Amino acid sequence: MTNMTLAIPNELVKRMKAFPEIRWSEIARQALEKRVTDLEIMNKIASKSKLTQKDVEEISKSIKASAARRLHESSR
Repeated sequence: MTNMTLAIPNELVKRMKAFPEIRWSEIARQALEKRVTDLEIMNKIASKSKLTQKDVEEISKSIKASAARRLHESSR
């Protein structure tokens, strides 16, 4: 097994110390495994997509504009 060094903010380390029974390396390992699995699934889905980069950019702009409108309306 390969070792990995992580930089963790001091404030987070202080909070983690409140739970000494937790194996934080296992939590990190599980989070990394889940993220890699999610990315593999997304790649598999994307590889079957017929969308072009232009299509994706247009959808992205539409989603962002819609979210901005909702945020603006909810802040009134």
